[in-house]
Amino acid sequence: MEKRTVKDILEGYKKVLHHDITVQGWVRAFRSNRFIALNDGSTINNLQIVVDFENFDEAIIKQINTASSLKITGEVVESQGAGQTVEILAKKIVILGDNFSEELQKTILQPKKHSLEKLREEAHLRFRTNLFGAIFRVRSAVSFAIHEFFNKNQFFYIHTPIITGADAEGAGEMFGVTNFDLNNIPRDENGDIDFEQDFFARKTSLTVSGQLEAETAAMGLGRVYTFGPTFRAENSNTTRHLAEFWMVEPEVAFNNLEDNIDLAENFLKYVIKYVLENCKDDLEFLDKRFAEEQKQKPEKERAKEGLIEKLEKVAEKRFKRVSYTEAIEILMNSKENKKGKFQFPVEHWGTDLQSEHERFLVEKHFESPVVLFDYPKEIKAFYMRLNEDGKTVAAMDVLFPGIGEIIGGSQREERIDVLKQKMKEMHVDEDELWWYIDTRKFGSVPHAGFGLGLERLVLFVTGMTNIRDVIPFPRTPKSAEF
Repeated sequence: MEKRTVKDILEGYKKVLHHDITVQGWVRAFRSNRFIALNDGSTINNLQIVVDFENFDEAIIKQINTASSLKITGEVVESQGAGQTVEILAKKIVILGDNFSEELQKTILQPKKHSLEKLREEAHLRFRTNLFGAIFRVRSAVSFAIHEFFNKNQFFYIHTPIITGADAEGAGEMFGVTNFDLNNIPRDENGDIDFEQDFFARKTSLTVSGQLEAETAAMGLGRVYTFGPTFRAENSNTTRHLAEFWMVEPEVAFNNLEDNIDLAENFLKYVIKYVLENCKDDLEFLDKRFAEEQKQKPEKERAKEGLIEKLEKVAEKRFKRVSYTEAIEILMNSKENKKGKFQFPVEHWGTDLQSEHERFLVEKHFESPVVLFDYPKEIKAFYMRLNEDGKTVAAMDVLFPGIGEIIGGSQREERIDVLKQKMKEMHVDEDELWWYIDTRKFGSVPHAGFGLGLERLVLFVTGMTNIRDVIPFPRTPKSAEF
């Protein structure tokens, strides 16, 4: 007999009405020794199983509790009660996994509300809650939409190295990779670590970005993108940072900064529209949760719109495009800045914008997603193209409400002489990146790209506020549980 998911049954019940089918899942609730709410993770909605206890052994009935797993065969019928369209009249019940009731009382699976902090402590079980079931189904849909967007636009998916000898960001906050016995690290005659004796015969780290390698691929394939894990050894415990996260990085030959901005806007809108169309049940649940959460806040801090309404507006509204120079003038002249309400005052051109400044521009001044462009060269990376003014680079950041920066990118510096001069000024070792410079020697072309942190996009789409709640097993300072 064909096994079907709960989602299949609920959405296509007319095809199986009055047929016997088999379904498997976990018990969410068991009322009156008669009604089982069964869920298998395929949807946020439960399937009602009706049990005539007179037809079943009492021992089996006693084993049916919250979190038990069951295999049930029965007839699909139209429901006589409220709350569901169809239900299954159970004919056969098999207990697949028992519920150790004493252990259950110690976990988040017992039927009561738990804080998000408590749920993080039992991340191996939180997938079974409605909230995290919804979050990770949405995350899956976001990931699929990302691949679909690039595939439809003739991009090639490139797998760039996780272990690298290059520091793309120049920040130095990278996790080292070694095969050394840490109790007996070899050193050279100067007392420095002798990396020539290590596995790769050089100092290596976990990557912070696949961008530099993706650029080399774009020089032969035209349009490429990466989608994989990246790492930052940043000792940060904020709600916006992880030590391990997923990055999406397209690189496109022959694109300039304006092309890059267009690509970023079209990309984000495509993914959001896909989620709106394909995750309706989960978004409705998250929308209700978002509304409840807003009620707990002081009135002046509440969001002006619901989660779904916010997503619909972003998907339809053209992003506001503003130069860094114009943004600085807006911030410097704002009441918040003049009255000292910013934690980091904006005092002059060249200030590196903080999240509070980005959110002010998006949420209060423009009330729209914002793309900032043409940043001072001193606060941006060496690979960004120097503009004709000699002061700014062709960089761009996409800012979203509630998030701040969600995409960062630029037109890349394709002129070898300018690139080498910038590397010298920013103390980037040419010998380490000889291969990157090499790509500018053989038919160099204007090209551009950007990076999207997947978790920040999932934060925005789900309405969550802590980045640790949108990745299955968060890696943060002093925490690598599970």
